Amino acid sequence: MKTAIVLFNLGGPDSPAAIQKFRVNLFSDKAIIRAPVFIRFWLARLIAGRSAKAAAENYALMGGSSPLLGLTQKQAAALEQALGGTNKSFIAMRYWHPFAAEVAREVKAWNPDRIVLLPLYPQFSSTTTGSSLNDWREAAARAGLAKPTTTICCWFDDAAYCAATAALVDATIAKAKAAHPGMKIRVLFSAHGLPESIIKAGDPYQAQVEATVSGVMARLKDQDVEHLVCFQSRATPQKWLEPSTIAAIEQAGRDGVVAVVSPIAFISDHIETLVELDIENRHVAEQAQVPGYFRVPAQNDDPAFIAALAGIVRRAANPGLCRGGSPCGAHKDCPFNAA
Repeated sequence: MKTAIVLFNLGGPDSPAAIQKFRVNLFSDKAIIRAPVFIRFWLARLIAGRSAKAAAENYALMGGSSPLLGLTQKQAAALEQALGGTNKSFIAMRYWHPFAAEVAREVKAWNPDRIVLLPLYPQFSSTTTGSSLNDWREAAARAGLAKPTTTICCWFDDAAYCAATAALVDATIAKAKAAHPGMKIRVLFSAHGLPESIIKAGDPYQAQVEATVSGVMARLKDQDVEHLVCFQSRATPQKWLEPSTIAAIEQAGRDGVVAVVSPIAFISDHIETLVELDIENRHVAEQAQVPGYFRVPAQNDDPAFIAALAGIVRRAANPGLCRGGSPCGAHKDCPFNAA
């Protein structure tokens, strides 16, 4: 059976010239800026314009573009190899090429027997998974792509994923302890933030992030550490989830503990890990006199992580199940609730 596996992520600019267009696309999304269309498009250009210089400088630190597509291509290839058989991976990005419209036509031309939709966001949010899946449905309809489709809405509590993540955290804790023997370690699980209003409207993201952290902490070999969930990348003046990652780092300085920062909601390196965490927040840590600052690697194409993804895809063949066997429809935004 020919199976098309469509991997979803946000995407990123592939050149300096694409940075502004990418950011306008991002802030024009009704799932991100929840305002009437004529206000949203105006706000998107305002937000992107006001921070254009800083954005260009940050992407310049990565060579003028995002590494996200290249890393996702490596994940897609590794997943295809792990699954074997007649499985083929496709990549659909939300805010820059390859867009869902392009990919839907490619999938149709390949003519699979079935399609598995795999968002590369472990935790469901209407702003990420929800937006990507809605975009795909519209693109598939326009392309005339009608095949049996399984949607994996989230995998935040998958045992193999949590174990693979715990191994990366353990390795970084070991480095921190070797560099700072006898000092207390605090693991800061940093997730992309959201306005509180989105969570209050029923988005399950915060609860799922916390569940992932619980799953990872339970699997750490080294339990002699403190931990805290925090949120990064605030982009609008609304009240966002707290504590912020910056505030958590500053508190680590006041408490005199070593900070081990784990990007718990990201599974690929991009601007928010390579610049925000590795450069900007490291500077915050230095200013706050944090004794040591260590960043846990993103999963990227780590073999244990790819094996976890392969297991998730295999189990998706069982109709009506997702997240490694948990009943679908577990939260109100789950795409299966509309079925």
